Amino acid sequence: MPTLILVRHGRSTANTSGVLAGRTPGVALDERGTEQAAALPGRLAALPLAAVVSSPLQRCRETLGPLLDARPELALHTEERISECDYGDWSGRKLAELTDEPLMTVVQQHPSAAAFPGGESMRAMQARAVDAVRDWNARIEAEHGENAVYLMCSHGDIIKSLVADALGMHLDLFQRVHADPCSVTAIRYTRLRPFLLRLGDTGDLASLAPREPAPDASAGTGAEGGGEGDAAVGGGAGAP
Repeated sequence: MPTLILVRHGRSTANTSGVLAGRTPGVALDERGTEQAAALPGRLAALPLAAVVSSPLQRCRETLGPLLDARPELALHTEERISECDYGDWSGRKLAELTDEPLMTVVQQHPSAAAFPGGESMRAMQARAVDAVRDWNARIEAEHGENAVYLMCSHGDIIKSLVADALGMHLDLFQRVHADPCSVTAIRYTRLRPFLLRLGDTGDLASLAPREPAPDASAGTGAEGGGEGDAAVGGGAGAP
């Protein structure tokens, strides 16, 4: 099955202001996020992308703008199921003030039991994202073959939950995963299991390009490719 390139959107104005944006409209990339987006086409230049899929939110579309300009042959597909978690009444609030909410401890330590007031549960967030990836894997394979590579641009908690699913981790462990703004996470899906090839990579990605199978590849059995302590709800702002 295909290789999925997961890109977290570039750094946003909400990231730098310490606000949990959620699905609040009008959240754009900040200056650094714009620079990160501008560098993305070069980082992905070696990858023959079959398709580009995006969360409907502005910060994801802005992240993909330079890539789509550089590759006009690629159409942009919008996928609601990889949109940001619906944080409900928490959306737009300062993360510093949310620290004192009793629910925050549940979000950090037992996220499978966390449901945001007026929003969705973290279990529902993961389920819809995993369903979206499964559906797109089947579509990409049918249209472009099993060795195809495609890209999804989404959000920190979505990407972390997809990594947890790929690794067979319980959702209660997903806060141990981290993805910086505009970082790349790559998952190779096969018939029997997924393989995590990259996690939160902010460097060169040429080695993820598909390779011709070795003459004796059929004989192999391995996979190709290769407060303090709290997780940043929504993904965080990355390195300064």
